Amino acid sequence: MVPNSIKVPVPWDYVAPHGVLCLGVEPATDFDKRGQGDDQLRDKETGERIWLVRVLDLDPEAGKFGGSKEFKVKVVAPHQPVPPASAVPGYPPMVEFSDVTLTPYVDSQKCKGAATKCRSRLAWSVRAGAMTAPQASRAKAA
Repeated sequence: MVPNSIKVPVPWDYVAPHGVLCLGVEPATDFDKRGQGDDQLRDKETGERIWLVRVLDLDPEAGKFGGSKEFKVKVVAPHQPVPPASAVPGYPPMVEFSDVTLTPYVDSQKCKGAATKCRSRLAWSVRAGAMTAPQASRAKAA
């Protein structure tokens, strides 16, 4: 039997080989618990809190064909991840992630009712265990 969702472990270099800049960290909202005291989304397997880290991909090819260079990484951690200090004042810090898994899903937000006009696509959910400063060798290469 094929599982409903599959988590594919990959190295961070596969996701963003040119590196990413951290734009912000916020708690993921569990819309079923919205309005209650603690409405933060929890991981189904571990019960840990889920944090959304907005990042900007530094790959020059990332924004081609109308795509966005920004994406979110879900970090499963008990406390809010804190980005490292920026190496360049005035710019967001570069970060990388450990224990990265990719989960494929069908993004059908562009479907407008009629089956012939559906522009759904394969999308990837990126999860990580921790956010860290980039390794020295990678920071020099970028």
